[in-house]
Amino acid sequence: MFESVTLTTARLRVRELRHSDAAALFSIWSDAEAMRYFSFSPMHHVDEASARIERVLKLAAGTDLTCAIELPETGDVIGTCDLFHVNEQCRRAEIGFCLQRRLWGNGYMSEAAGAVVDHAFDTVKLNRIEADIDPRNVASARVLERLGFLREGLLRERWIVGDEVTDSALYGLLRSDRRARV
Repeated sequence: MFESVTLTTARLRVRELRHSDAAALFSIWSDAEAMRYFSFSPMHHVDEASARIERVLKLAAGTDLTCAIELPETGDVIGTCDLFHVNEQCRRAEIGFCLQRRLWGNGYMSEAAGAVVDHAFDTVKLNRIEADIDPRNVASARVLERLGFLREGLLRERWIVGDEVTDSALYGLLRSDRRARV
């Protein structure tokens, strides 16, 4: 469904995930505060990040869009933004993202996710993008809402991460919603 792509924004490059991104992503995936609302526990060794990237690249080959977000001037990887759980018949996918905590609040994720959403609707011709977040994750909710996503529901006690049982807030964005905002 997805071909390899590099998206460029005013401040960022969103490009295909690589094995060499493991150390940079480990800095996010090992940060307990950054992982607070994620669907897996913080990592303890960079080998875990390498193994996760290996699994993601193997499973995603051609079906998902798995991207690293980098700063073009330095090449530093600062996060990820992915489209996954693709349903080709219904032209639907789910979006997920993460960002280095030191860069929160600078609009980077809205910029990167906006480029991914535009690519999904304009090039791939998806009709719907969904997001599933912990309802306590106010920052991710703000990013989604800035992009035009609407909160459509709540699934109670959907995730268990470690010993914590959490709910899921479901968000959706239609291609027609996005076009109405432009």
